[in-house]
Amino acid sequence: MIGLGNTELLLILFLILILFGGRQLPELAKSLGQASREFTSASRESLKQSEPKTEEEEKREAILIAARKMNIETEGRSIEDIAKDLVKATEKTK
Repeated sequence: MIGLGNTELLLILFLILILFGGRQLPELAKSLGQASREFTSASRESLKQSEPKTEEEEKREAILIAARKMNIETEGRSIEDIAKDLVKATEKTK
């Protein structure tokens, strides 16, 4: 932990129990859990945004965007199949 022994930890928990009371502890624990989840989620999201996309990821994203604009089903399909359908659809529109 943070260099706290069992005695110090028990003392801190006892002080929290005295300050907030037994009825408010579940609410306090719930709000701390939610705050922790939100912080973790925001941290992961910021890491995803800061990583540069590879050329392959950019191509995949472009194919998916184009397919959605042309109302081509993308759910559960490989990117190769989607690309083939996209080529067929563009040939039909010419």
